Amino acid sequence: MASLFNTLRTELTAKGYESRSREAKTWFAERVKELNGRISRKTLLNDDALKVRSKPIWGHMFMFVYDPKTKDTLPYYDRFPLVIALQPAEGGFLGLNLHYLRPDVRAVFLDKLMSTMSGGEQLTERSRLRVRYELLASVRRFRQFSPCLKHYLSGHVKSRIAQVYAPDWETAIFLPIEQFAKTNKTKVWKESQKIYQSN
Repeated sequence: MASLFNTLRTELTAKGYESRSREAKTWFAERVKELNGRISRKTLLNDDALKVRSKPIWGHMFMFVYDPKTKDTLPYYDRFPLVIALQPAEGGFLGLNLHYLRPDVRAVFLDKLMSTMSGGEQLTERSRLRVRYELLASVRRFRQFSPCLKHYLSGHVKSRIAQVYAPDWETAIFLPIEQFAKTNKTKVWKESQKIYQSN
């Protein structure tokens, strides 16, 4: 089966846009609108461009199916998180679920996070973010982190953990794969905006 990530990367190259450029972001945003409702999350977890992991690696991006322990009391939650893993936490790990931000805000926030990138400007499979909770909480330019910060319990991850390599992060943040329960994404994004703008 053709890899969605590889297909979109090939299309971007054919357009002649540089990765992470304004033109590339605009193109990704428009291209993935065409895919809305046609992406199978199960198929995506098996995409050849992703690496299956037994547990997250800090500073890298992952997607998985999640069933929160406290879902009955949560006002809403994402059943298919797109997470940058930060550090271990009791029973699991802390991560930034980028789905809690509008796609255009995700792109801006990810650019800020990538200022901490190891391995230079060139994105490779080994590239990772050097960011932890303490840094995010202390630096105002990272204020969008607050609605994204989640504590994930390992026992409530209900699928394989698929690693998205850094060259595909820009693709991943624009994919319409968020799966919010109890409310719609527009309401979530509005609530998130209120949270980070008040910080």
